[in-house]
Amino acid sequence: MALTQYKPTTPARRGMTAQDFSDITTKKPVKGLTKIKKSTAGRNNQGRITTRHRGGGVKRMHRLMNHRLPAGTVATVEHIEYDPNRSARIARIKDQTGVYHYILAGKGMKQGDKIESGEKASVEQGNRLPLSAIPVGSQIYALELQPGKGGQAVRSAGTKAQLMAREGNYATVKMPSGEVRRFRIECMASIGIVGNEQHQNVKIGSAGRNRRKGIRPSVRGVVMNAADHPHGGGDGGAHGPGKAPRTPWGQLTLGYRTRRRKYSNNMIVRSRHEAKRKR
Repeated sequence: MALTQYKPTTPARRGMTAQDFSDITTKKPVKGLTKIKKSTAGRNNQGRITTRHRGGGVKRMHRLMNHRLPAGTVATVEHIEYDPNRSARIARIKDQTGVYHYILAGKGMKQGDKIESGEKASVEQGNRLPLSAIPVGSQIYALELQPGKGGQAVRSAGTKAQLMAREGNYATVKMPSGEVRRFRIECMASIGIVGNEQHQNVKIGSAGRNRRKGIRPSVRGVVMNAADHPHGGGDGGAHGPGKAPRTPWGQLTLGYRTRRRKYSNNMIVRSRHEAKRKR
């Protein structure tokens, strides 16, 4: 998939690129697989802003995805669609009983392709199998973290994981971040790579385009007053050495541990931070 360039009619257009929608086969989603998406503008149920710089933007509809296709499903890809809520494309499939589902569209997936799910499914692109039935070395996506819970990991555009080994009841998988971790061999995964791999190379180009995405402007802490931010203040914009970078509320931002204590690391074989240090 290539990116679309704009003619430099304005300074913003000069550096702007867009996705190529040539692989999309329909613009109208299935009405029964959509629901209204309410805009919260970054506020919680008390009306307080918990995520800053959110608000406005164009209206969108949720696509009801099926990340947990039941075993024995044999479906046909009817359309490749655009989903405004994710970076990847989605595929509209119709199973053997005539029911429609939305799944993540893998790289190279097109109309008329057959999709199978289950332990006895053939080892082909887009098919969904347990890790015990996938050949070692295969590239996978939409990976379950717990058996039966549905694909949760490796779902962004262009991402892929690799099945490295199997030993006993566990399989070792290399994640897109470089982290190597173990999964139960009963966990399901789709074979291949998530489509729309050029998504990360799109250049927004203008502030207005970000506003239509629902992203409001952000102000740097160093240009604020000292009363508004720990980085603020200074005579004539003096930003010399001081404390470590912090949030507006004084919490550390670099090198600060964010993983909750209750989460266990016993499934991680090699940390993603170790992988980055070895590059």
